[in-house]
Amino acid sequence: MERTEISELGEFGLIQRMTRELNHQQPSTLRGVGDDAAVIDPMGKRFVVSTDMLCEGVHFDLSYVPLKHLGYKSVVVNLSDICAMNATPTQVVVGLGLSNRFSVEAVDELYEGIRLACEVYKVDLVGGDTTSSPSGLTLSVTAMGLAEPDALVGRDGSGDDDLLVVSGDLGAAYMGLQILEREKTVFQAAPTAQPELEDFAYLLERQLKPEARVDVVREMAELGLKPTSMIDISDGLSSEIMHLGTSSGVGFKVYEDKLPIDPKVYDTAREFNLDPTLCMLSGGEDYELLFTVKQDDYEKVRNHPKLSVIGHAVAAPDAFTLVTKNGPEVPLQAQGWDGLKGSAESGS
Repeated sequence: MERTEISELGEFGLIQRMTRELNHQQPSTLRGVGDDAAVIDPMGKRFVVSTDMLCEGVHFDLSYVPLKHLGYKSVVVNLSDICAMNATPTQVVVGLGLSNRFSVEAVDELYEGIRLACEVYKVDLVGGDTTSSPSGLTLSVTAMGLAEPDALVGRDGSGDDDLLVVSGDLGAAYMGLQILEREKTVFQAAPTAQPELEDFAYLLERQLKPEARVDVVREMAELGLKPTSMIDISDGLSSEIMHLGTSSGVGFKVYEDKLPIDPKVYDTAREFNLDPTLCMLSGGEDYELLFTVKQDDYEKVRNHPKLSVIGHAVAAPDAFTLVTKNGPEVPLQAQGWDGLKGSAESGS
């Protein structure tokens, strides 16, 4: 493949190349790329903003993460934060730090994933920045969204006895990471070995190409269901439960037999001699929505195919417990990802 050095285009030439095919999809986008700042019309709604930074060697490993998937994921993880506020994602801004290791063609591949995510979620890429980096690749994505003033949900609204609900299933992204790390180790020992990935498509997709649960936000609105508190699961279920409890001034009792797990996750965890429950509690990167609802809303969530009631709030603010399948209650441990420590306390 032909390699074009970024220095041949320069910053403005690269930006022009990356943004030449952008088309606005949101009526709230008045001005995007091409001016000193984007102009967004909140249209009488609340404007929601969130940002995340992804650093090579800390948040991703390019030895097994394709650049297109990385671009897609970098957008999705930010849109997930907007969903966690019960808002609809509308725009993103992308910043890139690039070392001379990356060619124009590599940036093309990265932006192909970014544009695909924008197309899938109907959000507009309205600006950003590019700069040189002494080493590696850094992405900083800021996501924006809109919500009706009375629809917004924070982390601090849960009350005693509220039901704890989660979307989707848990632990798949973490097990996908275990598969990729295993194959990396095999490749390093035997570069001619063929990767054994055919049976793990679902797990790999959850790790490399997660999805933001805009569908759950939309369906809750259709049900007339407004959570009392909500957060997305990026750092691990246990950690997020404690974030909700600490912000709301309540504790939570969680039931192990209610945690939703895909059979492939369970079987793969056992293959790796891992506890499937620990993978669900501490793995992270599921980007599912964790939220609380009033007891009166139980019928709205009880038979919903995308939602599982996994526990309930308790009045004691420091009481976070797991009721095991065998009956005993044990303290719930926050063992998810800590970005400043550079690794998970246990697992992810």
